[in-house]
Amino acid sequence: MTDGRFLLIKSFQIDDPSPEQIKAIRRCEVLRATKILSVPEQNVVFLDFIDGTLGENKKTAEEKVIAIMEKLQPSEVYFPYKRDGHPDHQAANSIVRRAVEKLNIKPAVYQYTIVHKFARFGPIIESFLSIFKRNRGYVDVSEFLPLKKEAVEEYKCELTAISLRQSKSHSKDFKKFLKKKEMFYMEK
Repeated sequence: MTDGRFLLIKSFQIDDPSPEQIKAIRRCEVLRATKILSVPEQNVVFLDFIDGTLGENKKTAEEKVIAIMEKLQPSEVYFPYKRDGHPDHQAANSIVRRAVEKLNIKPAVYQYTIVHKFARFGPIIESFLSIFKRNRGYVDVSEFLPLKKEAVEEYKCELTAISLRQSKSHSKDFKKFLKKKEMFYMEK
């Protein structure tokens, strides 16, 4: 939904490459990764909201998402978990939820989390609560790990940012994206 232009400047005050160049680089990374996953380029939609402004543009984003969903009539929808730590991810959750409600469609809903808002204890609490709600599920993706690894490696900007943020090699952090089972919060 967003263009990712401020990945380096907001976190690290790095302005070379410029935000516009980062936007172009990240777009190319997405296209290379989706190509590896056999997603035709014409099926990739960029909404191009400026990084960090999705919350301010919910109405416009929602209209765009509704138009996409009306066209595709999805049976499954994947989007960020409501307690993901990134504000754009939180906004995306709200936007997609409202679009599904407004269209009055009933796709299977799968929410994923990249960075839990309460990173240290949130996943533990969520795990405990899911015993009662039974809303978490795991999908075995082990047979696709080599392909997933190849696709994730295309996100060099993001992996570099993770390394800079934690001032260490990205190889350890990279592994968190290569689990044999992916966890989703599910709704029916």
